[in-house]
Amino acid sequence: MLSPKFVPLVLKQVLRRRTRSLLTILGVATAMFLFTVVESIQAGMREATEQSAQETTLVVYRENRFCPFTSRLPERYSSQIESIPGVVSVQPMKVIVNNCRTSLDVVTYRGVVSDLFAKYHAPDLKLLSGSVADWQARGDAALVGETLATRRKLKTGDRFSANGVVVSIAGIFHSEEPQDQNVAYVHLDFLQRAPGVKQLGVVTQFNVKVSDPSKLKEVAEKIDAQFKTDQSPTSTRGEKAFIARAVGDLLELTRFTRWLSIGCVIAVLALVGNAIVLSVQDRVREYAVLQTLGFKSGLLSRLIIAEGVLLSFLGGMLGTAAALLLLKFGSYSLSNEGLSINFHARPELLGVGLLLSMALGVAAGLVPARQASRADIVTAFRI
Repeated sequence: MLSPKFVPLVLKQVLRRRTRSLLTILGVATAMFLFTVVESIQAGMREATEQSAQETTLVVYRENRFCPFTSRLPERYSSQIESIPGVVSVQPMKVIVNNCRTSLDVVTYRGVVSDLFAKYHAPDLKLLSGSVADWQARGDAALVGETLATRRKLKTGDRFSANGVVVSIAGIFHSEEPQDQNVAYVHLDFLQRAPGVKQLGVVTQFNVKVSDPSKLKEVAEKIDAQFKTDQSPTSTRGEKAFIARAVGDLLELTRFTRWLSIGCVIAVLALVGNAIVLSVQDRVREYAVLQTLGFKSGLLSRLIIAEGVLLSFLGGMLGTAAALLLLKFGSYSLSNEGLSINFHARPELLGVGLLLSMALGVAAGLVPARQASRADIVTAFRI
């Protein structure tokens, strides 16, 4: 450990070459900014697709269909699904998106039966403004997720239009469910009658709640068997598995971003190491003087390493904080086929980023610290 009385000396060494130090800090900040964003994407992907033993929701979709535009199922399937043992509730849902491809700005409408939604789903939502009663009272009303509302700067009472569907915002809600945060819930019959849709009695999917998580697979198989020979056969999966299939391309993309994250870490190590090496080379005689004054080699090593840690800490703080603020107030999400992967600005990423940057600062300073502490005093005075 370095005694606090030597901190002013470390600060003085950093400030001597202000331009070099500033460029090093900015370089570290850029790398840690990218690292934090990548980790946020990874966290969002895990939250959206990782299955748990407590999962009780099934998604019934049209077989061999992917985009909501192509999945069409008769609404009458609802009563048949409800009759299957183990099913607690069935929510027929019409889904319309303004863009079925991968995008950062997708608006997803979900048409639901208002009474079923209010009974089974609304209690899990935290209304930030407006009310479910106001939504139920008006046919063209919408309940909007917090992420979508923030991104589109929407507030209760506004009129909002996307994909030719115009709605009135009756409430804005917060939900712990990733797929709720970026959608607008509207009345099913309203969406079925919307311009360009006009498909009464036709839905995109059914969201099915089962009584026991252990029966999830069994109920899914029974549902698909029920409609196997029907004109519109189904494919039923657990909600997380359904999302993982739909965003398969995004999963591959996020795996690639892991390499980008590793590259950022290597860049930080090389950048800080180069800055410290140049700093040590500039002060060879000074270190020789300090040794003649009684500074031991171990102390010199700690001074050099502390310099690297300080540069890395300042850069890590700047880059990580900037990334978290951008993600928090930007409300970004990556959507595909109407399903969203939210970028999570988790506060703990600040601590992770700072610890990682400081550890890299230590690693980058080890070699130059060793060289400086073992340099011959007489030779150093001749340089």
